[in-house]
Amino acid sequence: MTAVAHPFSGQDTDAAIIERSFREPEAFAAVFDRYYPRIHGYLARRLGQGLADDLASETFLIAFAGRNRYDVAHVDARPWLYGIASNLIARHYRAEQRRYRALARAGVDQISEGHADRIDTRVDAQAHRAAIATALAEISAAERDVLLLVAWAELTSEEAGQALGIPAGTARSRLHRARRQLRAVLDPTMTIREDHP
Repeated sequence: MTAVAHPFSGQDTDAAIIERSFREPEAFAAVFDRYYPRIHGYLARRLGQGLADDLASETFLIAFAGRNRYDVAHVDARPWLYGIASNLIARHYRAEQRRYRALARAGVDQISEGHADRIDTRVDAQAHRAAIATALAEISAAERDVLLLVAWAELTSEEAGQALGIPAGTARSRLHRARRQLRAVLDPTMTIREDHP
């Protein structure tokens, strides 16, 4: 397995900051500053802006309260933080389902907000948004969590497994099934080729 570079190379690792926060609680603010925008963005894509504000704050409150249990052998806190966020998302499963179904009916991009985000979004993806939203609504919550942690939070499947507290192999299996379901929606002929080599 290749080592992944820490996203803040040249600075203290997340583990070092969290360990320092055991003695100096205010040091935890550096973890908040590094990751709040990412966690908030991920929650907004999954549940919408309204819930994202509350749940992003709650994610960091839970992380701060539980920082003494953080395994400092993990230099990157992203999987831990996304795991907390995923647990909070699970409490809002119905809201997420309704969101994807509404997106499928509307066929518009309510997930990405702001002019810059819309420019960065690939034009060809617009034709598939309703189908993707439908597929996301149909995928099991367990498979959707792994898929979106990899796709939107940019975690590896191993990090997604760590975030969700499941073995890496289970995360890879769930990711494979979720991707297969998405491909089946976007290109039904691909499913036939995969099922019958």
